[in-house]
Amino acid sequence: MNHKISAYDVAKLANVSQSTVSRVLNDHRNVKQETRDKVHKAIKEIGFTPSDIARSLAINKTNTIGLIVEDISNSFYAETAHIILKEAQKYNYEVIIAESEADEESFSQAILTLNSKRVDGIIVASIRMDNKKLKEHHKNGVPIICYNRRSYSAPNSHYVEVDNQQGAIEGVNYLANLKHSKIAYVSGPIVYSTFYERLEGFEKARKINGLKYSQSLILKENLDMDQVYRFTLDLLNSENSPTAFFASTDQIALVIMDAIAKCGRNIPDDISVMGFDDITISSNNYINLTTISQRKEEMATAAIKELVKIIKEDQKSYYHRAIVLKPLLIERSTTDISKSLT
Repeated sequence: MNHKISAYDVAKLANVSQSTVSRVLNDHRNVKQETRDKVHKAIKEIGFTPSDIARSLAINKTNTIGLIVEDISNSFYAETAHIILKEAQKYNYEVIIAESEADEESFSQAILTLNSKRVDGIIVASIRMDNKKLKEHHKNGVPIICYNRRSYSAPNSHYVEVDNQQGAIEGVNYLANLKHSKIAYVSGPIVYSTFYERLEGFEKARKINGLKYSQSLILKENLDMDQVYRFTLDLLNSENSPTAFFASTDQIALVIMDAIAKCGRNIPDDISVMGFDDITISSNNYINLTTISQRKEEMATAAIKELVKIIKEDQKSYYHRAIVLKPLLIERSTTDISKSLT
């Protein structure tokens, strides 16, 4: 056979119409099993490969999902993206990853790019809490669900997150129970819901536990890791040196641990350190970071599962999906449990 094999050849060999072949390829219900078997046998016999493009145009579905992340090199996003890719395969979906800056213009461009690739749905991993474009795209575009972070300006959008405020409260309560009365807190940019809510939780728990307050113990700017490192060194060398650091992410906690080592202090004997996220490296035997787990596997799995459900629904029947996971405190060796009040 010197021409490109087509559905016509399959139909001829199976002695059925081309429309029947099309219905079998698209898994149409109204086809007898006997006919299905004949078509599949013919496909296998002549080595026919259906065109994904033609099939997607026929059924208006590409079996692809877009994933928007701000920084794929970030450990949390890299690990959760890996989970999403694996989970998507279970639903017979492929994933297209797009990186986007935090501003609305970059976000909208990423959405438009993914829409041009005819994705069936989009997962947004990082979004500012004041992003108003999400509401617009949510109404007019393909199904979208956020995980980890969400937009307060789009209250009816779909999202999956951990209870960040409760996680921070549990972290501070835990440190207070270890007799720490002076706790430094390092936040990420509070333009994101994660850091905003974690800072709120820290402040609430600090007041409840009657902990000493000093603005010098808190860093909450749009910081970089060099700034975190300098802040930690300066604080440890000051008269207001804390006995514990609570970092809003594990990556920040790792930088704090480096600075503590630079000062010749010991963890946890001199200084306790707690993170938030539970990225994989945190459980490394040489790090063993006490942290608040976001339950990233459950979060990422829920995001893809819910998006697939939304894709299968009629747009008019969408109901608001807001999944909030309970945080999990994981105690490791960067906090001294021998100091516990219990």
